[in-house]
Amino acid sequence: MKSLRDLIIGLEAAETRGNLDTILSGLSYDSRKVTPGCGFVCVEGFKTDGHKYIPSALEQGAAAIIAQRPVEVPGGIPLVIVRDTRKALALMSAAMADHPSRKLTMIGLTGTNGKTTTTYLIERIFKEEGYKVGLIGTIINKIGEKVLPVTNTTPESLDLQMLLKEMVDSGVTHAVMEVSSHALELGRTEGVEFDNAVFTNITQDHLDFHGNMENYLEAKKKLFAGLDRNVGKQAPKYGIINVDDSSARSVIEATKGRVLTYGVKNDCDIKAFNINLRADRAAFDVATPKGDLYLEIHLPGMFNVYNSLAALSVGICQGIAINSIKAALESVKGVPGRMEKVSEGQDFTVLVDYAHTPDGLENIIRAAREFAAGRVITVFGCGGDRDRTKRPVMGEISARLSDYSVLTSDNPRTEEPLFIISQIEEGVRRAADRSKYSIIPDRREAIGSAIKMAEAGDVILIAGKGHETYQIVNDKVNHFDDREVAREMLPKDV
Repeated sequence: MKSLRDLIIGLEAAETRGNLDTILSGLSYDSRKVTPGCGFVCVEGFKTDGHKYIPSALEQGAAAIIAQRPVEVPGGIPLVIVRDTRKALALMSAAMADHPSRKLTMIGLTGTNGKTTTTYLIERIFKEEGYKVGLIGTIINKIGEKVLPVTNTTPESLDLQMLLKEMVDSGVTHAVMEVSSHALELGRTEGVEFDNAVFTNITQDHLDFHGNMENYLEAKKKLFAGLDRNVGKQAPKYGIINVDDSSARSVIEATKGRVLTYGVKNDCDIKAFNINLRADRAAFDVATPKGDLYLEIHLPGMFNVYNSLAALSVGICQGIAINSIKAALESVKGVPGRMEKVSEGQDFTVLVDYAHTPDGLENIIRAAREFAAGRVITVFGCGGDRDRTKRPVMGEISARLSDYSVLTSDNPRTEEPLFIISQIEEGVRRAADRSKYSIIPDRREAIGSAIKMAEAGDVILIAGKGHETYQIVNDKVNHFDDREVAREMLPKDV
C-alpha cells in the first residue's frame, strides 16, 4: 500500500485535486479488475478508452483516478491529470511494487528474430552458475521452475512490475526478458532498470503498428537509450549488439552505457569463426576478450550461431567464466517451436518453427538446405490483421528457396484466409510456376498434404506458429498445435 502522493513522484502532473495522501491498496487499468481502495489509471487503448469506464471503476471502489484529460469525478475522490497515462501507469506500478528491477540483474532482449532462443540460452547460463532465474517471453513466463501463462510477449506495465515483484519475493536474482517493439513504443518498460540490453537484429515485421522500418528501429533503440537509468546499481551497464546487422551503428549510437559487439562477418568484441553447420548442431570457435573457446551447440543454423554469441556476450558482461558459459550453451538441447523436430521414425525430417517474418523464414529454409538430402517442402501462411506488406515477400522467399511450397492459413483472425493466401501467392508467382506450390487453406490438411508427398531425405518445414497451441479464426481461439497435427499424421500417412 502506498500513498497517491508517493506514487506520482516524478510524474508530470498537469493538475491534481483532492487528498494526495490517500492510501491506495493497488492500481488497475481495467475497471473490471478494480478492487476497493485501488487507483484507476485511464489508458487510451486501441479498441476502447479507459476514461469511459471511470463510473464503473468508482462503482467497484476505486479510491483515486489518474487521467490524461479533464474528467468529472465525485467530490472526495482524488484526481491526477498527467500528460501520458501509459507512462504514468508504468512508473506508478514500479513504485507500488517497490521498484523490483533495482533488486534484480535485468537482461532485456529486443530484435525481430532470435529473442526467444537467446533468452533460453541466457537462462541456462545463469542456472549453470546456481542463480535462481526469472524468464519473461513469448513462450512462457517462469519464476525459477514455476511456469506462468503468457498473454503478451512483454506484459502490460502493471502486470510486468507485479511479476518482477513476485520474482524478487521468490528469491530470483536474475531476470531475462524479451522486450517487444510494441512494449517499448507503448511505454510498458518505463520504470524497469536494465543492466544489459541485447540487440539481435531488425528485419521487416510489425509495420501495421509502426508504419515503417524507421519507426520500428526507433522503438527498439529506446531499450538502449534507457541504460542510463541507475538507482544504486554498481556494475556497468552494457548494450550488446549484433554488429553484422545493418542497423548496428544506429543502435550503438543510441546506447547509454558501454557497448559490447558480437558477430561473424565484421570486426567485433566477440566473433565466431571456423563455423561448421550440421543437421542438428553448429560447431565453431569464438574469440572473446576473456580468451578463445570452441562451442558445439545442439541447435542448427547460422542464426543459432548468432543467438549463442548474444548469450555468450551476456555471460561475459556478467563476469561468468567462459568455461561455465560453454558448459551451459552446450547443454541446451532445443527450444520449443524453434526448429523443433517431430519424429515418429519416418525417413524424412519434419521441423516446426515460429518463423513468421521474411528474414525468419529465409533463415530456416537456408538452414534446412544445409542438411537436406532431398527436397525442402515449406508449409506456411501469414497472420491476419497484421502487416500485409510482408506477405508477398515471404511468398517469394519460400518459392525461391524451397523445392515446394504449401500455402495455408496461419492465424487469419478477422481476414478471409483465401485473401491472405492470394497476397502471399503474388510473391510466389514471381519465383515459381504453378507446379511448385499448392494452396490448401485448412492448415491441418496442408500439413497432411506435405507429409503425404514427402520422400526419404526430404525436409518438411512447418513455419509460422511454432510453439503456439491455438489458431485464431475471427474472434474464436481454437486449439491447434502444428507439432500435434504433424505427429498425428505421421503414423498413418507415412
